[in-house]
Amino acid sequence: MIRTSAREDGPALEWIRSSYSTPDGPDCVEVAARPDGILVRDSKDPDGPRLALTPAAWAAFLSSA
Repeated sequence: MIRTSAREDGPALEWIRSSYSTPDGPDCVEVAARPDGILVRDSKDPDGPRLALTPAAWAAFLSSA
């Protein structure tokens, strides 16, 4: 697990990279918790688009993954 920080209109976010991600692998995912939910991004494109999930949607995703 690799943690990085970034600001997004407030306190710095702590991004956590999936332990299944590798520096040279095609699937690199990072998540960050916010008070209103979870952000998901591609670690190879940290300034790119982010998927925002509510806590309920994140919990449903985790239970089915």
